[in-house]
Parts: sequence; C-alpha cells; structure tokens
Amino acid sequence: MTEFSEAVTPRRLMLKLTVYFCLLLGSLLTIGLLKPELASMLPIGGTDAIEIVRIEIKQDSLTIGKSLPDDAKDVSEVPPPTASQIAMVALFLALSLAGTILVMLPVTWTYMATKRETGHRRTFVRALLVLPICATTIVLLIQDSLALAFGLAAMVAAVRFRVALQEAIDGIYIFAAICVGLAAGIGYLGIGIVMAVFFCFTNAVLWSIDYGQNPIDDAERARRRAKLENPEPRA
Repeated sequence: MTEFSEAVTPRRLMLKLTVYFCLLLGSLLTIGLLKPELASMLPIGGTDAIEIVRIEIKQDSLTIGKSLPDDAKDVSEVPPPTASQIAMVALFLALSLAGTILVMLPVTWTYMATKRETGHRRTFVRALLVLPICATTIVLLIQDSLALAFGLAAMVAAVRFRVALQEAIDGIYIFAAICVGLAAGIGYLGIGIVMAVFFCFTNAVLWSIDYGQNPIDDAERARRRAKLENPEPRA
C-alpha cells in the first residue's frame, strides 16, 4: 500500500481534483484568448491537423492541374508536404499524446485513492497512463481505413492480450483510459476532459459515502488488507 493511498481522504482527493481541473481548463482558456492560432491546433474540439494538411495538399494539386494544359493534367502528381505542414501534423500529434497523459493523471489519482483499502498494483496504474497513448496512435493510423481496422483486429487476436483484473471496477478504469485515447485520436480531447471530470468526481463521491456497502465485501477487503500488511513468510 502506498503512502498516497494512506494519506489521502475523500475530501482531500476532491480538493486535489478541483484544483487540477481548474488549472487545466484555465490553461486551455488562457491559450485560447492569448494564442488563438495555437488554440486551433489543440485536439479538444475536433480540429484535426492531419485533415487540414490533406485539404491543403489537395488544393495545391488542383492549382497545379489548372496551370497545366488540358492534355498535361495529372491528378496523381501531388506536391510533397511543406515544412510548415509537417510541423503542423507533428504539433497535433504531440499535443494529442501529451493531452492523454494530462487527462489520465487525475484518473490514476482517483484509482489509487479509492483502492487504498485493498492496495493497488503499480503496473496497473502505469498501464492506465500508457494505454491512451496507444489508443490515440491506433485511431490516427486507422482513420477511415476499413482494411487497417480489420488488420488491427487480426493482430490483437494473434497476440491474445489478456489482463487479470482484481475487481470489476478495474475494467471500468481501463475502459475510461481507452475512451480518452479515442477522444484524443479523433481530435475531441475536450470530451475526454469532461468525461474525466465526471468520472473522477463520481468515484470520489461514491467512495466518500461508501455507496453499495456490503458486509461480505468489507470482510474480503479486511482480509486482503491484513494479508498485505502481514505477508506470510516464504518456506
């Protein structure tokens, strides 16, 4: 059991979440007011730099086609992307991937706090931070390609990736991480932020009022906690 889970309380967790989300949303609002050109690149409202570059390249190819004689037009001749277009795509990708980490941080805090009685696995917490990065990259790679989507499903089936979950709520946290990654991949990370706000505060409130209390579950948690505090000696 970590020091974080021993020290945190529902009230302190909600205060920490409130401060963090206020800073995050305040930073986004400040960027939007001071740097509108940079705000248009943030993946929070559907702005997709990749699609913008595709449109610009398509327009450039049409312009070239119009400048050539009718018998010399070749639609397949598309000019290579410029340095500014490449920088635009790189910035969008970097902001999308970094945004998933910023959104998932409070989710991991909530998970560690609510699991304070039974303890949590360090690898699972780290997986919650890394999983949205993979999901975002997958969405950006697939886009509207049905063939890539089937290819990804085939690779996942071949790998047979499995995770042993201690409780059902662990699967919900994994699903939340995937949702954040998907939102970032399609350029709607703002929806992921709103989801994270409701997700974290809902779990914090349910933890504070001990909603769904069950004596059998309480006894099981007490047994797990005693086992963590007093591990059996190895033979």
